[in-house]
Amino acid sequence: LIFFFSFRSMQISEAEGEGEILPPTVHKIIKGYNKYLRPFFDNGPVSVGMSLDIASIDTISEINMDYTATIFLRQRWTDERLCFDGNKSLSLDGRLVEMLWVPDTFIVDSKKSFLHDITVENRLIRIYPNGTVLYAIRITTTVACSMDLTKYPMDKQTCTLQLESWGYNINDVMFYWTRGNDSVRGLDTLRLAQYTVEDYFTSVSEAVYETGRYPKLVFHFGLKRNILYFILETYVPSILLVVLSWVSFWISQSSVPARICIGVTTVLTMTTLMMGARTSLPNANCFIKAIDVYLGICFSFIFGALLEYAVAHFCTLHRPLLKELLWGNRLYMSLIGVLAAVSNSCNVTDNMNKIDSDKNSKASINGKKERSKHSGWSSPVSVMKRLFCIFDCFHVKNPYHIDNYARFSFPLSFIIINVFYWVYYLYF
Repeated sequence: LIFFFSFRSMQISEAEGEGEILPPTVHKIIKGYNKYLRPFFDNGPVSVGMSLDIASIDTISEINMDYTATIFLRQRWTDERLCFDGNKSLSLDGRLVEMLWVPDTFIVDSKKSFLHDITVENRLIRIYPNGTVLYAIRITTTVACSMDLTKYPMDKQTCTLQLESWGYNINDVMFYWTRGNDSVRGLDTLRLAQYTVEDYFTSVSEAVYETGRYPKLVFHFGLKRNILYFILETYVPSILLVVLSWVSFWISQSSVPARICIGVTTVLTMTTLMMGARTSLPNANCFIKAIDVYLGICFSFIFGALLEYAVAHFCTLHRPLLKELLWGNRLYMSLIGVLAAVSNSCNVTDNMNKIDSDKNSKASINGKKERSKHSGWSSPVSVMKRLFCIFDCFHVKNPYHIDNYARFSFPLSFIIINVFYWVYYLYF
């Protein structure tokens, strides 16, 4: 009898404990509920409405081509098995989600995601009298974003956030945005380090796989990079280095250490600037970026200024030798012309004095020999004439004029190239 009464008292206390944990309304709802079967199991697909709140976009990485965002994902559907009497909704503990059916929604391009669990799992479950269920979770996810960096840093990127059902196809579940484009909030007040959110919109589509057709919701948003940072960090220093390389044009050609120091220093500084601009970008990619083109242009002008001084200094040092060589060439050419004229006159007088047939035959033989000799040394003469003409074309009469030409041609060509560069990358 003592054992029977003690067992009976334990059953009564357990029933009272369950009544304290689960109110009668919730206990009535959960009783007989099968969480492994979706709503409307035999009456068509269940419609799941979704909305997003973008809490933050922490990082946008060009190296990994992804972005990390914290979002509040809200899903809403109707389950006829959860209807109850009353006019107020029931807000349940998030841990009771394990007792209900929820959609198997996942983020398609997610590389790494986690659900926040401080101080408890960030879940919300709310049931309305007509059986509507509101399920909200807080997620931080890293999502892949394919980027086109050909116009970096004047580029615009379009990234997406795609939501799909993992196991239920379109015959079981249908996804829709609860308020259209207004279903996503938070981007209007979002502030990013390098980007500005230009536009965003939502779309509904289907994902086709080998196993069937699945519902898909896509959120598109466009990002425009802020170029001011790159102008101050890269473009302005590179322009100043190019201008600094032009200072050597106003330094005397006899000041060899000064001009060499300016040329070498600007080349090395430009090389360091180019290496620093590549640190925030993928090391191995097939993109020729806009910033690479501009840095290459600046490096070419700086290196060209160094080569200009090498050419000018060479022409200055070898100017006397070139004059003697050219004077000797002209004297040699004049002597060749005199010898050619004398040889032609001698051939004419010899032909007039020879009347006999024997003498004519001998003269013809001698004439052939003379012509062969003349043709033998006339071909090198023509080659030498051409070589001397070509050499004379490249001769600089006054090497000091090279700097004068460089003072005008380098800045003008740099300005013209800059105009074409900025017009092409900003408007095309």
